[in-house]
Formats: sequence, C-alpha cells, structure tokens
Amino acid sequence: MRTALVIGTGLIGTSAALALTQRGVTVHLADHDPEQARTAAALGAGTDQAPERPVDLAIVAAPPAHVARVLADAMRRGVARGYVDVASVKGGPRRELEALGLDLAAYIGTHPMSGREKSGPLAATGDLFEGRPWVLTPTRDTDTEVLNLALELVSHCRAVPVVMDADAHDRAVALVSHMPHLVSNMVAARLEHAEEAAVRLCGQGIRDVTRIAASDPGMWIDILSANPGPVADLLSDVAADLDETVRALRALQSSDEAKRGEGTAGIEDVLRRGNAGQVRVPGKHGSAPRAYETVVVLIDDQPGQLARIFADAGRAGVNIEDVRIEHATGQQAGLVQLSVEPKAVPVLEEALRERGWALRR
Repeated sequence: MRTALVIGTGLIGTSAALALTQRGVTVHLADHDPEQARTAAALGAGTDQAPERPVDLAIVAAPPAHVARVLADAMRRGVARGYVDVASVKGGPRRELEALGLDLAAYIGTHPMSGREKSGPLAATGDLFEGRPWVLTPTRDTDTEVLNLALELVSHCRAVPVVMDADAHDRAVALVSHMPHLVSNMVAARLEHAEEAAVRLCGQGIRDVTRIAASDPGMWIDILSANPGPVADLLSDVAADLDETVRALRALQSSDEAKRGEGTAGIEDVLRRGNAGQVRVPGKHGSAPRAYETVVVLIDDQPGQLARIFADAGRAGVNIEDVRIEHATGQQAGLVQLSVEPKAVPVLEEALRERGWALRR
C-alpha cells in the first residue's frame, strides 16, 4: 500500500492515518467538517488535499449510521482500489450496501478493538491499535487483493488481525463492549444525585466500574442504534440476574432462617458465576489469564515517584506485569498496586524495603 484516503478524521480515522503516515504511506484526509480534516493534517496525519487519482485503499471512519452512505458515495466515485470501514458494527452496513446494489468485491468490513473515552483528532495517537485485535469480516465475494490491503492496514497499525463473520462480530461486541458500557453508565448514574459525603468515599472499585461512562453520549447513541437487538437481549439476561439478586438480598433481611439461607445461596451463585466469567477475560497480550500477586507501595503524590519504583523493580530484575494507583481521599498520597509473578514477590518486597519504600499488606 502506497496511498490511502481516510474519510472521517475523528479518533479512529486520525489514529489510523497517523500510523500509516509513520510507515511511509501517503495519506489523504477528508471529513464532512473540513476544519477537523485540517486539524488532523496539522497533527501530521496526512494531507487534507484530495487525491488526484484513485488511492490503494479508502478507509471510512464514519459513525455506523452513516457508514453505508459514505462508502456508497466513495465507491461510486471510484476513489480507491479497495474499501474498508472501521465502524463498531458490521452486519448492518453490509446489508445496506447490498440493498443499494453495489458490487462488494472491493469492500471488507473491519473493526479495530481499541479506543479512548475522548474523541476527535486531538485525542488520536499513532499507536492506538498496537497489540489490539482488529476484526476483519470478509465474505466469499471479497477480492483477495482487497483482503490483502486490509491485512496490510492492520499490519501498519501493529494490530492483531482476527477474522469473523459480520453478525457473529456484532453479537460479540454487544457482549464485551456495548452492554458493559450501558451497565457502567447505569452505575455512574446512581452517583449524579448522591450525597457529597457518600461520593467522597469513592475508591478504586467504583472508578473501575464507571470509567467508560465518561465517553461521548452522541457517539454511543450512533453505536447502539446500529446494534440494538443483541444489546437488548444481553441486558434482558442482566435484568433477570438483577431481579434474582434483589430477591436474594431481601431474603437476607428476613428473620426466617430458611429464607436467609436461600438468600445466601442466591448471592453466592451470582458471585461464583461472576468469578467463572472473569477468569475467561484474556490476560496480557491476549494470552490466557495468569495469576499474579500484588505488592502494595505507599507513595507521596510527587513527581518522579512512579519512575523511581519502576527503576528499583528493574534493578531487582522484576518485571511489573500491571500497575494500578489508588489515591488516598483528602491526602497527597496513594497506594501503588504492582502486579508481579508470585515467585517475584519476596524479591521485589526486599528490594523496595532496602530502598526506603513503605509497603502495605
């Protein structure tokens, strides 16, 4: 691939353009808002000048509701040899294109499984997709050359290609992305009118659960409008679990010992099923989940503290697998939770204590 046209210069489109430009591809940028395309160009994502001849690959990064229309326009104008979109829903856009009577040999639907809570070109980075799954949904009609161009795009973005059926993809993202986003918002909504004294007690757990609720509502309305059925089916299952959990909690309030036993069994069931589901979440680099142990370090909220901890761990020959920070309420301090291999725990603890760090159990 030597040339590309990115149509839609938001977070995903601009990030893809940055990655391609960094790999030496000549990238042209287009957007319904010319100012946004100019912003992406100023960031080094390419040029906002239209290509003089058909490019190798056109990448449509429009919201799901507009993908088919934008693709159809580009295909009818013959702007590229191959066409992909990067929308988070795949089945609907393809069916819309089929209904418009377009030859889809030159098209393949794709979806990079990466993003941020922020949107727009200013939030874009050239490494946004690095190491992340990038779904490709070819059909029997997909031209081999177009599939190869799509694979080259994924390679340039340093993502991991995953081939799926379009409708299977839509059911999958409903489960791992769309439904969790709505649940996160429902939990966060409970905080809107909560007492200030209660909100001040927020810890890492509530931050983890509500983090994705900070995303742009307009963008998510577009996404959910394109995949409502699978998401509604999953929420119905969640609602059934919620009903059973509420009944179990009410039973725990009973003075009847038998009912309290039923309540305990109901809560235990949902917690155990949650444990069983959580261990299926892929681990580091998409590999099978691994059990790590946590070393907790007390730090002051001062510049350079994290760098010192990582440097001290490196000198001890310990690899930090993951890190989380829990800030202390009302204090300029926090707890850094370092996830490491179990055998590395005593080595790391000894090294950190020797260097003056305060550890917590």
